Amino acid sequence: QLQLVESGGGSVQSGGSLKLSCTASGFTLTNCKMDWFRQPAGRPRELVSSINTDDETTYADSVKGRFTISKDKLNTVYLQMNSLKPEDTAWYLCRTSGDYCAYLTWGQGTQVTVSS
Repeated sequence: QLQLVESGGGSVQSGGSLKLSCTASGFTLTNCKMDWFRQPAGRPRELVSSINTDDETTYADSVKGRFTISKDKLNTVYLQMNSLKPEDTAWYLCRTSGDYCAYLTWGQGTQVTVSS
């Protein structure tokens, strides 16, 4: 079955850390650009971070210096989130993109809740 599965979400206090994983099943991410999005309750989905096939990374201004995106050689992308704030609370989803990516899809997401 071709899919992306996120994991690593949870509840932490402000200032804490979490590391999200996005693992591809049934295909590799070798030729895919990877994006992490988040969607707070009742608000639009927003792009948090991306990593392309050359390992170039981009970040939303709101997470720069706190979040780090990375990937392994085959099928997992990570989002290390440090110094978490209550405003980081959201449903986090990963997505594959790019013209040469084997499979374009979204994961189901994982919840991150940060309490003050």
